[in-house]
Amino acid sequence: MKTIFITGASTGIGKAAVKLFQARGWKVIATMRTPEKEKELTQLQNVVVLPLDVTDVTQIKSTVEEAISLVDIDVVLNNAGYGLLGSLEALTDEQITQQIDTNFLGTIRVTQSFIPYFREKQSGLFINVTSIGGHTSFPFTSVYNGTKWAVEGWSECLSIELSIFNIGIKTVSPSSTKTELFNSDRVVLPLPYYEAAEKKMLSMIKPTSEPEEIAQVIFEAATDGKDQLRYFAGKAAQAIYNRRQEVGAEASRKEIKKMYFDAQHV
Repeated sequence: MKTIFITGASTGIGKAAVKLFQARGWKVIATMRTPEKEKELTQLQNVVVLPLDVTDVTQIKSTVEEAISLVDIDVVLNNAGYGLLGSLEALTDEQITQQIDTNFLGTIRVTQSFIPYFREKQSGLFINVTSIGGHTSFPFTSVYNGTKWAVEGWSECLSIELSIFNIGIKTVSPSSTKTELFNSDRVVLPLPYYEAAEKKMLSMIKPTSEPEEIAQVIFEAATDGKDQLRYFAGKAAQAIYNRRQEVGAEASRKEIKKMYFDAQHV
């Protein structure tokens, strides 16, 4: 029986992944910031819920050590993260720092903590949940998308670096998914000069994929045995990526400008 360690397991894609892997016969270490509030996952057989805030370096170390002491871990799913939506001009330094700390540095920290363990046993797999926003550009998500671009580039470098120890790295890039990624607490009120454009952009965000669909792709990445870095998940992700590849980065950027803004502003 294999085991997966999952961050950000309290809601959305993380929770769906816990349920899927458990249903497929895996042991699961499900981590979250407030495990005391979790009522559903704690009832599942072969699921252990542990506390983990990926911005807390001390807690990462202690939780990883506890997980390793409990069971042999085969896969680490770096899923914890959230979305920050608003014009760059409107964001505070604290908001920007927290977004980078969670989405990018949190992924690095958890991965770094597991590398010695995987290196010693000469096997292991990291799966990093990124976003189609890590492959293309959208307005008013510059910091969020920036963290996902960072995880994509970092993952590619690390996939080469750790291959000498038979450790794999994969990324799963969802399209817009029905989760709490951009909840009301993370949408920054627009400044007057961005208000109309931001309102139009928000009206165009229509999540179409269920978390369970993304979890299925994560399971595929964990079990297919392929030396493949990138997996696209959700109804629109592959199409968006293919279009960018087809027309090139510059033409894609201009298409997105026309999509979100009136022609006279392009």
